[in-house]
Amino acid sequence: MRLGILGGTFDPIHFGHLRIGEEIGENLELDKVFLIPGASPPHKFRKNVTPFHDRLTMARIGVKDSSLLDVLDLEGRRKGPSYSIETLREIHQLFKNNVEIFFIIGMDAFLEINTWKEYKDLFYNANFAVLNRPGISLDKLAPFIFSLGLGFEKVNGSNVFALPSGNTIIYKEVTLMDISSTRIREMLAAGKSIRFLLPEPVRAYIFEQGLYRTHELSR
Repeated sequence: MRLGILGGTFDPIHFGHLRIGEEIGENLELDKVFLIPGASPPHKFRKNVTPFHDRLTMARIGVKDSSLLDVLDLEGRRKGPSYSIETLREIHQLFKNNVEIFFIIGMDAFLEINTWKEYKDLFYNANFAVLNRPGISLDKLAPFIFSLGLGFEKVNGSNVFALPSGNTIIYKEVTLMDISSTRIREMLAAGKSIRFLLPEPVRAYIFEQGLYRTHELSR
């Protein structure tokens, strides 16, 4: 199976997240793209993160109408910080290694991947689909990849970089939506409409559960 992995806090999930998963899934001809809410993301720690159960539920509601997208709760089952290397190893065990994984990540986060736990092993456990991000030049990608010292080579002048083991880093451009979870939370706290920024059933869940109304804007 060819599986995509799209991690995030998803607090809350919105159309930007969902469009990325759908678009990359089709582009790379993946069998499934799993959205994986982080229980305790080490690089995105902030106070008063919405409980994992609510974020997981919103993600499941959000992907309901897609045959390509699904949600895994792996990180909610583990204690401590949600490290990507542990998630990848668990997915390999779950699918008995009969799987080719594509780790979907924005360019901004990818350029900090050398600060992640056991980051070199990430590239031996998954391919990477690195996505364009506003204000970050593609010119930064190749020098950073080569600086990792893992033996990546550029494939025929393309935006694909390959390890001797066969795993690759692929640069992909996707439709960028000017939507952020932070902005949605701020709008809710200010009593403003968030209609058309996320799926209507997710919006309904937020209001049913009273989420984000009393949270500080600094979140």
